[in-house]
Amino acid sequence: MTKRVPFQGAEKESLFAALDRHREAVLWKLEGLDDEQLRRPMTASGTSLLGLVKHLGGAELGWFCRTFGRATGPLPFDLDEDEQSDLRVRPDESTADVLTFYARARASADQVIEELALDDLGRAWFGDEVSLRWVLIHMATETARHAGHMDIVRELIDGRTGDHNRG
Repeated sequence: MTKRVPFQGAEKESLFAALDRHREAVLWKLEGLDDEQLRRPMTASGTSLLGLVKHLGGAELGWFCRTFGRATGPLPFDLDEDEQSDLRVRPDESTADVLTFYARARASADQVIEELALDDLGRAWFGDEVSLRWVLIHMATETARHAGHMDIVRELIDGRTGDHNRG
């Protein structure tokens, strides 16, 4: 069943629900595809479904954990060495590895969201202070943006469209 943002929910609950709804859409875009289809670059820039999931895992850890001084655990990429490495799945990374990384990132982010208040401040990678509220809005937007990319990539692979299972 598709998650909904509460029509009259509290602000934090609503922001979290918006993020989580888009996270579910990201995972739904992967259903029913084999490893080759998940890894297949479908644009000139090399965008693949699995690469977008890896990128979103890194974004969750960066924005929720690093910003608020929490550990990220090991990252399966090195942006200092290659600024696009979070968007590519290496041959030695399995689909299960990427999905496990995304699940770990989501769980870590969820813990930060649970523990902090919306007005609590952290320091973004570019040096400015940002609130948890801002990070939640940013990550809901970022996740929705990439879920939209995934919708197009999925349609190119097998014609399937939509953002959630309607059944």
